[in-house]
Amino acid sequence: MISSTSHLYQKIEKYLGEFVYGGIDGCVTTFAVVAGSVGANLDSSVIIILGFANLLADGFAMSVGAYLSAKTEKDNGLKYAHRKEDIDEIEKNFDPLGKSMVTYASFLLIGIFPLLAYVIDDVSPIEANVFIYSSISTGIGFIIVGSLKSYINHIAIWKGVAETLLLGILAALVSYYVGDFIEGVIS
Repeated sequence: MISSTSHLYQKIEKYLGEFVYGGIDGCVTTFAVVAGSVGANLDSSVIIILGFANLLADGFAMSVGAYLSAKTEKDNGLKYAHRKEDIDEIEKNFDPLGKSMVTYASFLLIGIFPLLAYVIDDVSPIEANVFIYSSISTGIGFIIVGSLKSYINHIAIWKGVAETLLLGILAALVSYYVGDFIEGVIS
């Protein structure tokens, strides 16, 4: 029983890096779209449309990039491997399709957090500032990913969460002020 549990743990751990990578990027880029749209005073329906377009297209592009990167790494490793043990090790450790699927799934799963408040508001109007709820929801997504990142990097959870939150806040500020500036120039 211990060996099967250990094998499952190793298999999950093999893809945690891709999950963190996809989740951080999904949450950051989707929230950047939301923040930029809010900064430009765009309507909530536009925010939902742009957010989901970004979520699906950017997530797919990231998964293609993860696939091609892992495939290139695997092909290069096989090109220079001469011993059967080395070839077997490369075949075992490099799974381009698996990495791309985990990247896309994580991008979608965590990347939807910034849009949740806008979708809920569209179905049942929220009386408060929707962007505040979107920011809180995004923060929860960052906390989830930051915790996993801490686990993978073997650092204190608070450090991983703080680092991830800081990244998200900076991306949101840049996006918000770019949206606000461009909206002012265009108007």
